[in-house]
Amino acid sequence: MQNRRAIEIWVGVFVIAGMAALFMLAMKVSNIATFTGESGYRLTARFDNIGGLKVRSPVSMAGVRVGRVAEIAFDSHTYEAVVTMLIERRFDTLPKDTSASILTSGVLGENYVGLEAGARQNFLQDGDEIRITQSALVLENLIGQFLVNQAQQNRGSGP
Repeated sequence: MQNRRAIEIWVGVFVIAGMAALFMLAMKVSNIATFTGESGYRLTARFDNIGGLKVRSPVSMAGVRVGRVAEIAFDSHTYEAVVTMLIERRFDTLPKDTSASILTSGVLGENYVGLEAGARQNFLQDGDEIRITQSALVLENLIGQFLVNQAQQNRGSGP
């Protein structure tokens, strides 16, 4: 009787540990950084089109994740998307003329912000804005533009 009770307790502990591991895995996969205590400094950038960029999307530089997208807003005066990024403190030497682009990982992958370092000697600080930006390339727009160009060429060379 005592031996059976000990086995049941150990099975319960094992099940709870498994559920905790699955919970931590789900948090890691979903890019939720609530439990990591990430702190950093905020930078903003303005884009004409952000494509499928989402909050918590990665911000990377040279293939290394240096931060996450913290907020996405719309400026109704300039009709641009304003992306606020939270950059980790250890990457505090980004030059003032750093550029930001919205890129896609793979053909159908998620969008992320890619940073390209400039050459200036002074660095971006908390609250600064990245002025040199390149918006997302939307595949549907490129295909539509190609089809319109093809139709115009065919119309011009017809009988």
